[in-house]
Amino acid sequence: MVNILVVEDDIKLNQIVCTYLNDNGYAARGCLNPREAYEVMYSNIYDLIISDIMMPDINGFEFAETVRNVNKTIPILFMTASDDISSKQKGFQAGIDDYMVKPINLNELVLRVGALLRRSNISAEKRLVAGNLEMDSGEMTVTVDGKEVPVTLREFNILYKLISYPKHTFSRAQLMDEFWGIDSNASLRAVDVYITKLRDKFSECDSFKIVTVHGLGYKAVLLNEKEC
Repeated sequence: MVNILVVEDDIKLNQIVCTYLNDNGYAARGCLNPREAYEVMYSNIYDLIISDIMMPDINGFEFAETVRNVNKTIPILFMTASDDISSKQKGFQAGIDDYMVKPINLNELVLRVGALLRRSNISAEKRLVAGNLEMDSGEMTVTVDGKEVPVTLREFNILYKLISYPKHTFSRAQLMDEFWGIDSNASLRAVDVYITKLRDKFSECDSFKIVTVHGLGYKAVLLNEKEC
């Protein structure tokens, strides 16, 4: 059974979300604030966290940062009324994996939860396969048709991120923050340089391509799937 922790100070919404998740085969537990969540997390193991942002005493950003410092892999989904880009940016910088704006469509929530759990399983296995491409995050190696393609650590991490989330667009700023660090003096142009290197190194791989989403960033498209 997949255990999900829902941290939401609106009692009615908390109950609705937990009930809907339970009806869809998950085991959801509701908490009304981060302090309560910390307590239950000490004695229980959760596979995914859904959290509001605007909560008294400890907000969602602080909560996500604390969780991420302890657990680097658990998926965190923000469920919030804050629709501004600065809140989204701050959330992703805090380590969240997805962001939904209230009012929540419960069917979409279940779909996103399923997608996040699938992605976390990919990371946990430390091995990612897409057609004739295979990535091993334990050995930090990439092979195409069984032949290793030399990559740097940063090249590996960027490619692994893109392939793990096919069709998901990552902005240059997101990639910069994650793989250079928010205190880096490098410009966003550095991301473009690394994308070019990856395209050159895997130009003969027919399993994926890295697509430029103009004005936004980059995404990986698996070539055995339709691009959308």
